[in-house]
Amino acid sequence: MKFLIGVDEAGRGPLAGPVAVGVAVVAEGFDVMKEFKGVADSKKLSEKKREEIFEMLEARVALGDARFAVEFESAEMIDKEGIVPAINKALARGVNKLAPNDGFTKSIILLDGGLHAPKEYSQETIINGDDLVPIISLASIVAKVLRDRLMLELAIKYPEYGFEKHKGYGTKLHYEMLKKYGPCAIHRKSFLHLI
Repeated sequence: MKFLIGVDEAGRGPLAGPVAVGVAVVAEGFDVMKEFKGVADSKKLSEKKREEIFEMLEARVALGDARFAVEFESAEMIDKEGIVPAINKALARGVNKLAPNDGFTKSIILLDGGLHAPKEYSQETIINGDDLVPIISLASIVAKVLRDRLMLELAIKYPEYGFEKHKGYGTKLHYEMLKKYGPCAIHRKSFLHLI
């Protein structure tokens, strides 16, 4: 059986928290647009709509129609190796996690923007894929939903930064809190050189 695999990341640009890579898998011929009404690039959807689509996906996973994985790389890893190597590590783990040993390499992996899967996989990188290709949109949604949920948990651990409001992105409030308190353990120190 051939599969269609979508891959996208969330959290490339924030000053704090991990980067997340989402991988979504359906059987070839599965109509993502029809089964997940309103699926689109996660950046174009409200938080409520992303959560709705995520719940629909979880229901399809329970039925055996779909699978997904989200892999994270920490701020510490981003500082140590850079954002692109961190994304590549998370991406490879996510793709490998969902790859059965039954000719999966014949399936096609569709990736957004400048992303690339490990070389052994048949793949295509599509500019603006998160907006144009529904399976990539689905991957962008799972990455964004689970990263946002993680940032809400981290907001409880580090209440002074307001992570629940900005999810680690460089908003005015976030910069103000950084000036007041300095960086914490989940800040990407390599991203803070402008402060």
